[in-house]
Amino acid sequence: MTEIIRRPAIILVNPEIPPNTGNLIRVSAATGFELHLVRPLGFDVDDRSLRRAGLDYHDQAFLHVHDDWAACLNALSDDTGKPRRFFAMTTKGSRPYHEVAFRPDDVIVMGCETKGLPAELLATFDQDHRLRIPMRPGIRSLNLANSASIVAFEIWRQNGFTGAL
Repeated sequence: MTEIIRRPAIILVNPEIPPNTGNLIRVSAATGFELHLVRPLGFDVDDRSLRRAGLDYHDQAFLHVHDDWAACLNALSDDTGKPRRFFAMTTKGSRPYHEVAFRPDDVIVMGCETKGLPAELLATFDQDHRLRIPMRPGIRSLNLANSASIVAFEIWRQNGFTGAL
């Protein structure tokens, strides 16, 4: 019987800026995290600036593109019987990300650069699963790729940097 490997995952819902996604392709390759993109995208996955930002790591990344949210959820489900935990990253989050004891197959969900997660999608997350990154007052938000990287590396750190040198 083949063992199912459940990697931690980053989901970008409707990302708009190719270099952000390209940077997260590199994060996926470096950490072993899956990177899921949910259409519509603000770029073509063959976009030159996306490829340039991802350098030559595309073949080492765990990149998946889905037509919609339902298809993404379906791809992230399996028959292990153990549900994965999903956390929405939002400036409206009530819980700082560093207070979570992350599991090795947790999933972080992020919205597009200009609007964040759609309200109807964010509403599906309870308050304990809406996370924020602490910032000084008056700062609206951090860059999408930076935010995803901060939380991804915390998940990876808490789980012993699995697969790292």
